[in-house]
Amino acid sequence: MAQRRPARPTQRAAAVGPWGTLVVVVSGAAMTAVERTSPEQARRAWPRWLAGGVALGVLAVVAVSWADGGARLVLGAAGVLAAGRGAQLAAGGSRPIGTGAALAGAVAVAVALTSATAAGWVLLAAVPVLLLAGALTLLSRGGAVRRGGQAALVWWALVTGLLAVTGVLAGWERAAGGATVVAALGLGLLGVVLVVGATSLRAIVSRPAPARPAACAGCACSAGGCGIPR
Repeated sequence: MAQRRPARPTQRAAAVGPWGTLVVVVSGAAMTAVERTSPEQARRAWPRWLAGGVALGVLAVVAVSWADGGARLVLGAAGVLAAGRGAQLAAGGSRPIGTGAALAGAVAVAVALTSATAAGWVLLAAVPVLLLAGALTLLSRGGAVRRGGQAALVWWALVTGLLAVTGVLAGWERAAGGATVVAALGLGLLGVVLVVGATSLRAIVSRPAPARPAACAGCACSAGGCGIPR
């Protein structure tokens, strides 16, 4: 009787279904950045990632439990993140996209500081749009990322339908509260990604440095190679 061969990683990813695939894709966002990080960069970055992840988790919990100011808190935090990311993109050469993200973030912060009602309406309009944009972005790629896009598209349909039904039956203020909860959960998920990434970065830092050959004094290596057969 032929033995059954173990499933390959791609097969296992497909077996978890669209919801599990979405989780894998979100966690993979942190892993992609970690794989491109040197030990020295990881030493500087992992405390910031950990602090940011914990802060976003706490913010998400507070926003969900704070009925009067949750929308302002979520929108303000999202605006700060968007403005910071936009500034990075603009400095890195993506000036149109970076400038647009920075301006959108600044407007979001301004609205959050002005009115709780306006912040709720902004989130009610922005949450379905951002979910759809993220799903379409993932669908444009291949492999497991595309399957994650399919799961994200299902999430977009469920969330948008739920918000619309809530608005029609219970009032649009109630729907804005639901959008605030969804946005807070999104920030919490981003916090989880950062904590997972910080753990991986910390593992890179604690990894022992490769041992030098016994006859190596360091000078030949700095000139391009010691020439000792490995």
